[in-house]
Amino acid sequence: MNKPLLAALATLVITGAGAAPAVAAPTTAAQAHATTRTAPAIQAVDFAGTVSLSNCSGSVIRFPGSADSDPALVLTNGHCLETGFPAPGEVVVDQASSRSFGLLNSAGTRVGTLRASKVAYSTMTDTDVTIYQLTRSYAQIKSSYGISALTMSDTHPVAGSAIKVVSGYWKRIYSCNVDGFVYRLKEGDWTWKDSVRYTSACNTIGGTSGSPVVDVATGKVVAVNNTGNEDGESCTVNNPCEVEESGNVTVRQGINYAEETYQIAACFGAGNKLNLSASGCTLPKP
Repeated sequence: MNKPLLAALATLVITGAGAAPAVAAPTTAAQAHATTRTAPAIQAVDFAGTVSLSNCSGSVIRFPGSADSDPALVLTNGHCLETGFPAPGEVVVDQASSRSFGLLNSAGTRVGTLRASKVAYSTMTDTDVTIYQLTRSYAQIKSSYGISALTMSDTHPVAGSAIKVVSGYWKRIYSCNVDGFVYRLKEGDWTWKDSVRYTSACNTIGGTSGSPVVDVATGKVVAVNNTGNEDGESCTVNNPCEVEESGNVTVRQGINYAEETYQIAACFGAGNKLNLSASGCTLPKP
């Protein structure tokens, strides 16, 4: 898991030395007959809207249906939760929190501090996400800092897509492609479903946990960076293994992973309120 080394040493019993989960391929022109059509413009991906946490990275996010007046949300990993790793099968909902986040501008400069009002949702079961609700709305953040939230895609990522992993903790951007998808990714006691596997160029390090994974073509968040196999071990903490539907296990030392986020949008309704019973919501329930 991608917590920074110092934080990992402080919690050695479970995180070990901090994992290493997380450049972009240009789009090309398509030619049909005698007419040349340019591919969709590549979206500029920078640090605007990302945040730094005490031990991880994250981003201010909104869903396609979010309103400017809605309370803003921050996305990071389940294993970045300040109260510790959620146990397998555990789901945290509406837990009080006053956690602070350093808001970054496009250059990676910290321009302000945002604060949570609660943990809206957190789990390490099937996926690895924490979503904080903030004390400010999107409009208030935009008015104060001129920074907009990143939009979450509500469609499944596509293999081969150019992506960028944007770490607010390290103020570093990693660029690679979606190499493919993993039926089950197992690390220690946790198992994640349909995970994103990066190509080797995204050699993310401890502290990049929770970084948004941005599709270069759309500029939307398609996943959240969370882990990688450091030492070549199989299915241990900081050494996730890939488990096929048939049960075959594959270990890819040095390869890093993220958890898809397209399914989250269906679980948040008007006012950015969590509704785990909503149609199409597949997130684990408490």
